[in-house]
Amino acid sequence: MKIDLHSHTRYSNCGRDDPEQLILKMIENGVEIFGICDHNYGIGDREKEYLKEIRALQEKYACKIKIFCGIEICTRPGLEHAKGKTFSEYDYCIIEDLDNPASVMQGDIINYTKDFACPVGIAHTDLFKFISDKGLDCQKYLNDLALAGIFWELNVNYDSIHRYNEHEYVKTFFMDKIQQDLVRKAGLHVSVGFDGHRMEDYQVERVEKANAFLGQNNLKNAVKLLEK
Repeated sequence: MKIDLHSHTRYSNCGRDDPEQLILKMIENGVEIFGICDHNYGIGDREKEYLKEIRALQEKYACKIKIFCGIEICTRPGLEHAKGKTFSEYDYCIIEDLDNPASVMQGDIINYTKDFACPVGIAHTDLFKFISDKGLDCQKYLNDLALAGIFWELNVNYDSIHRYNEHEYVKTFFMDKIQQDLVRKAGLHVSVGFDGHRMEDYQVERVEKANAFLGQNNLKNAVKLLEK
């Protein structure tokens, strides 16, 4: 299936696209399940507007595409606005900066998100490097993430905003049978996201290939957590 759980619209400072026009573009591309998750600091005080618009579009296009309303949460000081929030209004959230020493999470995503009332994912992070750098037991850590209901994103971005740089951790995971086996044994769910910011840059084949990879390798697709 063509499932993409990471995309941005004009509600993100770095985004530009109108949400409805973006959804129409995804329908044109044959995307079946699509998640919009604009940045928390971009949405800012427009949260009610954002939720109302995306929810309305969910309903309007329900017969053509399944839309999820998410939010991407930056955890760097000054941009983090999650304290005291549960994000129950959202279908899911993805968290940035797990591996950033400046993050208010301090590398502890399980504790940071324990009160969140929606599924939680780790955005565009080399999870295996993070585990190694922290000196953690890899299988145990992946098990703990899975038990906490936290999923991990394979970010297949390749666009102008990111200067056409690919994430090396994704390319490694596609090739590394040991990493795949560790994730499979843990039962960790994995999402696919293009992290699009300009609809004209969208490459649906990258999303399709990554979703096919999950299925072919018996890895759990994170969309199952959102559909519960």
